[in-house]
Amino acid sequence: MSETPPSIESPVEPNRTGKARQLLGMKGADAGETSIWKIRLQLMKPITWIPLIWGVVCGAASGGRYTWTLENVLVSAACMLMSGPLLAGYTQTVNEFYDRDVDAINEPYRPIPSGAISLPKVITQIWALLIAGIAVAYALDRWAGHEFPTLTVLAIGGSFVSYIYSAPPLKLKQNNGWLSSYALGASYIALPWWAGHALFGDLNTTIVTLTLFYSLAGLGIAIVNDFKSVEGDRQLGLKSLPVMFGVTNAAWICVLAIDIFQAGVAGYLISIQQNLYAVILILLIVPQITFQDMYFLRDPLKNDVKYQASAQPFLVLGMLVTALAIGHAGI
Repeated sequence: MSETPPSIESPVEPNRTGKARQLLGMKGADAGETSIWKIRLQLMKPITWIPLIWGVVCGAASGGRYTWTLENVLVSAACMLMSGPLLAGYTQTVNEFYDRDVDAINEPYRPIPSGAISLPKVITQIWALLIAGIAVAYALDRWAGHEFPTLTVLAIGGSFVSYIYSAPPLKLKQNNGWLSSYALGASYIALPWWAGHALFGDLNTTIVTLTLFYSLAGLGIAIVNDFKSVEGDRQLGLKSLPVMFGVTNAAWICVLAIDIFQAGVAGYLISIQQNLYAVILILLIVPQITFQDMYFLRDPLKNDVKYQASAQPFLVLGMLVTALAIGHAGI
């Protein structure tokens, strides 16, 4: 009898899928990893680096002075390293450390509650990532010739916000669902955008204000992440928006935040006479609304990951469209 090739019903495929999800830090991962470096990577949740790396791309595009030279490519890559693997990795590791009790309920296979890594090793990783991220930021400031260390201040400030988001006594995610969700959204949209813009342009009030406004759309993305842990959050008294308002109401808050504030950005592009970019941005909102209805609003607990995979690409493409419009307008 011939051997059945791996298929979706075969036990080989779920195991491979689980391992991949585990390394990326996704929900529903398979447990049992023993390599300490793979475990450290899980703590850093590589899947979360993508929006920050993309934010740097958007910032470089909006800065208006980026040119395709080897030096600029390497500098951009260093900024992406700072924003993604180092400082986003620091943020996720801190969150895993302080969320270990919640994860023991919601995701007991995570590295800390499963006992795959000791707490002292986690603390060492937190400090190593933080110091490395700030060091890279300082080096980028030196390269850009900044009189004021813009990137270093952004790195330190963003790291502080990340810390108070997860850690007591402030622990924003426990005490204020609105503020914590917005802080997370701003960290994923505004901060890396500012970093990329500061490298290849002049970071000004207009850019800061616009990206903070755009981060209100990011608030919706942050709320999506709360649905996977709603049961543990409820048991431990964490005031996420799904806990505060209920799953259905929080789902509507999420999708309205994503759509309304993107439409507001499109209106701003029209006001600065970037009409073509505004139309493209509006067209990108349409499939988002479709996927919101197909998946998220019907069952946010079941379809949160499916919704993010289908709709979030249109959000990040819209960010780039906005950045190119700003760069074209010379703002």
